[in-house]
Amino acid sequence: MRKADLFASLVVFLVALPLCVGVAIASGVPAELGLVTGIVGGLVAGVMPGSSLQVSGPAAGLTVLVYEAVQSYGVQALGVLVLGAGLVQLGLGVLRLGRWFRAVSVAVVQGMLAGIGLMLIAGQVYAMGDASAPASGLGKIAGLASLAGDADPVALAIGGATVVVLQLWPRWRRGARVVPAPLLAVALASAVTGGFDLSVRRVEVRGLLDAVRPPGLSDVGRLTEVGVIGTVLAFALIASAESLFSAAAVDRLHRGPRTDYDRELIAQGAGNAVCGVLGALPMTAVIVRSAANVQAGARTKVSRVLHGVWLLLFTAVVPGVLGVIPVAALAGLLVHAGCKLVPVREVGVLWRGHRGEVVVLSVTAVAIVVGNLFEGVLVGLALAVAKTAWDISHVHVETEDRGASGMVVRVVGNATFLRLPKLLDALEALPHDRDVRLELGGLRHVDHACAAALEGWAAGRDHERVATSRSTT
Repeated sequence: MRKADLFASLVVFLVALPLCVGVAIASGVPAELGLVTGIVGGLVAGVMPGSSLQVSGPAAGLTVLVYEAVQSYGVQALGVLVLGAGLVQLGLGVLRLGRWFRAVSVAVVQGMLAGIGLMLIAGQVYAMGDASAPASGLGKIAGLASLAGDADPVALAIGGATVVVLQLWPRWRRGARVVPAPLLAVALASAVTGGFDLSVRRVEVRGLLDAVRPPGLSDVGRLTEVGVIGTVLAFALIASAESLFSAAAVDRLHRGPRTDYDRELIAQGAGNAVCGVLGALPMTAVIVRSAANVQAGARTKVSRVLHGVWLLLFTAVVPGVLGVIPVAALAGLLVHAGCKLVPVREVGVLWRGHRGEVVVLSVTAVAIVVGNLFEGVLVGLALAVAKTAWDISHVHVETEDRGASGMVVRVVGNATFLRLPKLLDALEALPHDRDVRLELGGLRHVDHACAAALEGWAAGRDHERVATSRSTT
């Protein structure tokens, strides 16, 4: 084992510890379940082939969806939902469909992340102030105006200070390499809370074995419900997309072996299947931990496996340490993570060159906030397909005047119903007193609507010519 991998594993462990706990609390489940998912991400997904340096665990990107599922079906049903999602991922990987996730519109993915980020921020701001949050996304946003009167000012100050530390500490690169910003921020908040005995809400610890909830036969039977099936598919597809996009990003950070997307999907599916059997949170590959792993000098998968070992030892030996962590600090951690999910810089770049992509991104994000994650992604995908169909259906009408012999009209491009009004306007604007020769050899595609319209237009021209010749005899 290389020293670089050992050091990297410790760095990733220190980054993952507060994030595992924070994601679990925000998802509405016991904190220990987040640690279980982190352990499985290291010990199960970590040993499997796919991406050698990518680190898996509970992700902020699935927090909103998990919270909605827990509220709808209960914590006891979480295991079967995650197990079902893992089996779907295994099937997708075995069928070698992993590479197709790269075909998803980047605007839809960024819109999904933006919507999740906005929902995460809106929900965790309440937790920063030890206040209860409204159930709906719009309710959370509308209630922010009155939050100042309901929030605990001490808790809000702790959460705000956590965000400040997370923002400022990484600027000192040497210090950030030794002590990761999430660990420092949560440790400082815990020290201040314990040192001054502040009366703020803290993480509740029940023990690892008490928190694990394997699904029973009655829970498995719920897989026949339409709503449960939709949630399973949402877990599987979104977790897969996030993992594979993370893999693509991690590949750009190092010069080692590239990711095998199908094998990585199988690894994620196996990990989620184990998480489901244990009743834990779903896992994905997480770019924050993966980037920390690469930047700490990791060379092999040993680092990510060891990070799971350190999480297991911590949970088994000193679980009581979690009880000193203020919930407001973890909420601040997730608010900061939510802000990173909103692609502000990317929107500026897209607006300058691809404004239609900004529309897809924005509509996807708004649909997630107004409805839910699954519906928002479906709306975004439908809009992206419609935009692509509009973009590729370019058709041009070129005219050439040949004097006494009439005119030659060439139709070039892709003639679809989306461009039918433009096509007919151009043809109907042609002079009615000239012979017209219509050439369609430049068309790469003609759908039924356009073919019928072109035949109707040609028949109309012939009818006009006959009517004119009869009136002059």
